Amino acid sequence: MIIKKLEVGPIMANCYILGCEETKEAVVIDPGDEADRILMTLAGDKLKVKYIINTHGHFDHVGANKELKEATNALLMIHAEDEPMLTELVQHAAAFGLSAENSPPADITIADNDEIKFGNITLKVIHTPGHSLGGVCLLTDKVLIVGDTLFAGSIGRTDLPGGDYDTLISSIKTKLLCLDEETIVYTGHGPETSIGREKKINPFLS
Repeated sequence: MIIKKLEVGPIMANCYILGCEETKEAVVIDPGDEADRILMTLAGDKLKVKYIINTHGHFDHVGANKELKEATNALLMIHAEDEPMLTELVQHAAAFGLSAENSPPADITIADNDEIKFGNITLKVIHTPGHSLGGVCLLTDKVLIVGDTLFAGSIGRTDLPGGDYDTLISSIKTKLLCLDEETIVYTGHGPETSIGREKKINPFLS
């Protein structure tokens, strides 16, 4: 599997491109900004985007949805609980002194235990509310894309609308820490980590 990480936008959100090496089908996860860079990366690997997947609806993770969808005709996916946020990006960004363009509505709403297939790869959807109502993580083999649910040595903030600390801790402990300790965790901001490492050193999870 091809995995590319791009830090995009003023808040340096991580956008991920996952591609099937055999079929060249791909998904783009959390295109927060800089659609041109994302498209250039896709072209460099000769990848065709089947789905755009949002781990949650915050503007720094979905800000390039519209431009990327128009350029690729890919289908847009987000959890139903976060879909309403896609039409409120202008206001959300303005609250941080930034600008964003509202997203088109989702083509497909995803839910816990759904499977997303592209090429020879299957992603399992894990609903992990707490950072937002509809936050999800995406698992394939020992690769886990977590959005802003979990970070290296930290967790997602819970002071934004839809956030709840106890819910987030429960999501992480019941849905993620049970995974194989060697699972690599690709976070929404900052460096990757692993399930085993976070079980050992994350102060929020002790």
